Amino acid sequence: MMNHFIKQLTLKITSRFSPILLTTLQLTLMLTLMMITLPSFAVEVEVEVDNTNETANTASTTYIKDTQVIQSYSRGQIANSTVSASQEQVLKDIKNRVLLGDSDQERNKALNTTRENMIDQKQLQARTRSTAKSLTIMPRLNQTSRSFSNGAFVIYEGYSQLIEDLDADGYFQTFSVTFDADLLTGNPHDEAEVYAELYLSENGGPWVHYYSTDNFVIHGESSDDEFEVYSTLEQGFSANHYDILIDLYEVGYPNIVASYSSDDSNSLHALPLESSDYDVEYVEYYSEVHSHGGSSSLYSLLMIILILMGRYYLIRFKYDK
Repeated sequence: MMNHFIKQLTLKITSRFSPILLTTLQLTLMLTLMMITLPSFAVEVEVEVDNTNETANTASTTYIKDTQVIQSYSRGQIANSTVSASQEQVLKDIKNRVLLGDSDQERNKALNTTRENMIDQKQLQARTRSTAKSLTIMPRLNQTSRSFSNGAFVIYEGYSQLIEDLDADGYFQTFSVTFDADLLTGNPHDEAEVYAELYLSENGGPWVHYYSTDNFVIHGESSDDEFEVYSTLEQGFSANHYDILIDLYEVGYPNIVASYSSDDSNSLHALPLESSDYDVEYVEYYSEVHSHGGSSSLYSLLMIILILMGRYYLIRFKYDK
């Protein structure tokens, strides 16, 4: 009954409109449905892409993790901020993390992958997200935000400090890296949100990722926005000389906007480092031998008695003859 009613109603409506008008109405309806469904579809695609990238990231680090166990504990802070903790407090926090086993790897801060893999992963993520966003008709907020990724960034300065060497062999397990990123726009009030990827190179070897900073804001060419990272190498770093490299990224964009390394500062070149499994505190033991005056006197007295007895028997032997 209902189907018959719908058919009759459809015939009455269609009989009053021309075929061209009906086709136009059908196309309009289809476009409306597409605008409603495509944004949610794009979000689903983006989630699937993120899951795929996470799997790729895990796979890219498997080889390094299987061949060498690399573990570190770090803490990043704004060096010149009024809320910054003292060096003593930072080192105490790191030691507490070591006791809890809360490593950089557990926090996904140290990926133990090469710099080349890291760059490839960021480019892949950018391409896949761009594809997903192109399916969305409605604009996203971050697409309209201002970007300075056109070469307006520079790392003005970077340096390191060697902090802790328990066995006093000249190789340190704890060190810090400080760098000052600037935004060169001519306007001191311009600011940008950035983050940095830090790498170590053992004796000229490949750059291996050891820390990702949190996002932080830089203000023009101000020196008050330095970023400082304290790190303790816990396992997998043999006693050797290590170079440091810093790659700066603007949040939301895949390209490196500035780099700074051992090629730019001797303070980041050939740092004598080792992990704490090689840096065991040396304890020196002393063994003391004591000689007492009473024992020496006893030996001297016995020698005198023996000499006197010898002389006595010698004289007696002469008289008996």
